[in-house]
Amino acid sequence: MGTFKIDADQFQWINGPEDDPNDLCLHGHVMVQVGTNSFDDDGTVSATALYLLKSLKEDKIMNRCDIQMIPCCGHFLIANADRSEVTISGCDTGTDWSVIHSDGGIKIILPSGVEEQVDFADYKAEVFRFADKVEAYYKSCQPKVLPENEFSKNGYIAFWNEWHRRRNE
Repeated sequence: MGTFKIDADQFQWINGPEDDPNDLCLHGHVMVQVGTNSFDDDGTVSATALYLLKSLKEDKIMNRCDIQMIPCCGHFLIANADRSEVTISGCDTGTDWSVIHSDGGIKIILPSGVEEQVDFADYKAEVFRFADKVEAYYKSCQPKVLPENEFSKNGYIAFWNEWHRRRNE
């Protein structure tokens, strides 16, 4: 079985590293290793963590019209009706790859076409480690000020509802 590693550092909010209780999306520098391939990008690590958690149960296929695994930004958090799931909408800049459930494991396909088969338990442990690191950073900061705008507030609530449900499944 192959290797998947992901880590992040240089956490910051949109205006820099100083804590900002009004900024809901955490950014940082993400480093990824898939087999012998390594790459990195700056992006919205909170969205990366959630999309990794989603990939534990659902395939994530690269698509120019969908959010990337390391998205540059997440302009909108769009809640479903009961605020149990969120869709993150951002720009078309970022780093992407596909995650496909295959043969009891995870097949990761890079934009170059390189494929790596990863043991599911190893993939899950790495996803949890990454998500837990991102959440720990949120917890180390001031509590977030929920937006007054109902759309934005519902999106943020749905984000954490989905995160915790998927993390605790």
